[in-house]
Amino acid sequence: MMRRFNVTGICVPEKNYMVDISGKIDKIRKLVDDQCYFTINRARQYGKSTTLSCLERELRDDYLVVSVSFEGLGIVSFESEANFCRAFLAIIRKALRFSDVSEDCKKGWSDPNVASFLDLSEHITNMCEPAPEDPGSPAHRERKVVLMVDEVDATSNNRVFIRFLAMLRSKFLARQNNKDYTFHSIILAGVYDIRNIKLKIAGEGADGLVHEEQRMYNSPWNIAVKFDVDMSFSPAEIATMLIQYESDHGTGMDITAVSDEIHSYTSGYPFLVSRICQCIDEELDKDWTLSGIQNAVLVIHKEKNTLFDDLIKNLENNKALYDFMYDLLFVGIESKFIIHDTLINLGHMYGFIREDERNKAKVTNRIFEVVLYDYFLSKNFTSKKQASMVLQNDIVKNGRFDMELCLVKFAEHYAHLWNERDAEFIEREGRLLFLSYLSPLINGHGFYHIESQLTDMRRMDVVVDFGREQFIIELKLWRGEAVHEKAYEQLHGYMGSRGAKIGYLLTFDFRNNARKQPYAKWIEYEGTRIFDVVT
Repeated sequence: MMRRFNVTGICVPEKNYMVDISGKIDKIRKLVDDQCYFTINRARQYGKSTTLSCLERELRDDYLVVSVSFEGLGIVSFESEANFCRAFLAIIRKALRFSDVSEDCKKGWSDPNVASFLDLSEHITNMCEPAPEDPGSPAHRERKVVLMVDEVDATSNNRVFIRFLAMLRSKFLARQNNKDYTFHSIILAGVYDIRNIKLKIAGEGADGLVHEEQRMYNSPWNIAVKFDVDMSFSPAEIATMLIQYESDHGTGMDITAVSDEIHSYTSGYPFLVSRICQCIDEELDKDWTLSGIQNAVLVIHKEKNTLFDDLIKNLENNKALYDFMYDLLFVGIESKFIIHDTLINLGHMYGFIREDERNKAKVTNRIFEVVLYDYFLSKNFTSKKQASMVLQNDIVKNGRFDMELCLVKFAEHYAHLWNERDAEFIEREGRLLFLSYLSPLINGHGFYHIESQLTDMRRMDVVVDFGREQFIIELKLWRGEAVHEKAYEQLHGYMGSRGAKIGYLLTFDFRNNARKQPYAKWIEYEGTRIFDVVT
């Protein structure tokens, strides 16, 4: 059977082209061998389920791996301890049904008398107590139980589930003192970090104090060790998947160049890596070129999918996160990447941001960046107003984008806005105004991404890809003639890093009208041409 790229559900080597994650699996296996309990919390569609599947294959010769999911378990299962205990044993039995363990082991995980966490704790003790047989026997392996629970945060706000975690924690601590038997290792996978669960307990007591029961519930999983395995894909790891594909299809692609380009758009986000490859293979006539990758990104950018829907939902549901991402993207307010900061932690958990080389918060990848920019622009009245004022066919002629005309028209439009809005708003929202103007003009045929260089929008490079052309635009604030001359040097340096001979400099001048001298002109600078526009 011919393999294909997969972006839905678990990937398996026999059916799908997959990145070689054996190095990541080796690191996770070390945690299991060391009897660690830990959580794998990553954003949606970050390869958690596939990683657990690959880990199960790696472990099953030495451990009894019980891999279950709480997704779809139903709220009835969490209405009482008895219901949960029955449901938990039922999903274990279902998982073991398709394994090669003995029938005695499968039957052993069934006990209709288990109706409380005390009963379940004793049952786990009995099932995990080492077998008296030779350590190399199958029975011994069946007593070294590794529990994997996927989609664990689907019910992590439930009081019964919190008590279940507390029971597992108690057994783990008792095992440390050689006073209990329990699961060899437990892995909980989901978006949220289970260690951070905070459950507000009703009825704290007339004295207003937080009692021992509340403290236990507030920290049910502090036994978990740190999980710091990088689950994103590096260019070299992406190449391992393309090598498999090239072996089957012989397209002649430049695997290194293609891997690097895919990574430049995705930063190794697993879903996006696979989706670009799938799009090229199935929708773009196997165009494994840099242009083909760009076209795949355009397709993905315009499509509706659950990953993008989830990003937007999380913004809509959290005003503070909405404001934080808006300030990061449009206002240019930088934040140190301090994971203990509530908003940084939340943005990272949802997949919005990552830490860059300067220890700053940065949007996770270029695709997310454009999706988020478009989302915020769609919420902004100015973008709708501007879209109606400029016709795309004025700027796009014969399939080519006239960036010179675009900037001239924007300068004219900006002058009109200056008379309508206060200076503080214009300065703060400068990049919003320009991107609101640009976005509808390139929509459907091109896209842009941002290279922020300094805070307060003192410098921001906008790179626009349209057809086979790339336009580099530097946005700056007017800081005087000397600083403006320095901007030529900065733009020239960035153009050189991208092999460009033409660049565009757009400067926002916020002085009063009497002192402003707007202009638009071409200049020659050290063998390159720069279109210099001062609003």
